[in-house]
Amino acid sequence: MTDFVPLTGEPLALDLINTRPRLSGAPADLIATIEGLRAWLALEADRLAGVLDADGVAPPLNDRDLTAVHEVRDHARAAVERARRSGRPPEAALRGINRAQRAAPAIRELTWDGTALTVAPRRDGSPGVRLAAVLAEAVADLLTDPAVATVRECAADDCVMLFLPTHPHRRWCSATRCGNRARVARHYRRHRAD
Repeated sequence: MTDFVPLTGEPLALDLINTRPRLSGAPADLIATIEGLRAWLALEADRLAGVLDADGVAPPLNDRDLTAVHEVRDHARAAVERARRSGRPPEAALRGINRAQRAAPAIRELTWDGTALTVAPRRDGSPGVRLAAVLAEAVADLLTDPAVATVRECAADDCVMLFLPTHPHRRWCSATRCGNRARVARHYRRHRAD
């Protein structure tokens, strides 16, 4: 992964999509490698219980696992782009998201902890298949949430990050990243004319 710190804290589906930012004006992929994916998973550890171990560490991953995650991300991008504009998501994207979920469905497994029954989701399959299923489920949750129509792209000229605004006037993916850069540029333009 690069020195760029991914935007996190948005719905998991948007955080996944946002692993394809623009850096220095060019498209980048923060999870292009297994190491990059592992670093991103560590940032998202609190939302990936059942895929990561108790310490938030990803299991061993291989190239097929990486491909499965990339496919979910590509389908998520296509579906969310259309849905946020109140359009019908592409059929191929919906099929891909559904296929990823069906590959490792969540089973609510009951266990006795000594005093009471507990339930936890469990998925079978390779680590990448389970991870892709969890991510596809997060995409499905976002796509079926009416808030998907409010998802915005950052207003900064060179940013493609998506976010779910918590305030109606929010314009940037990050007030400290793109917001500050835009304010500094605006200040520079105003004072350069003097």
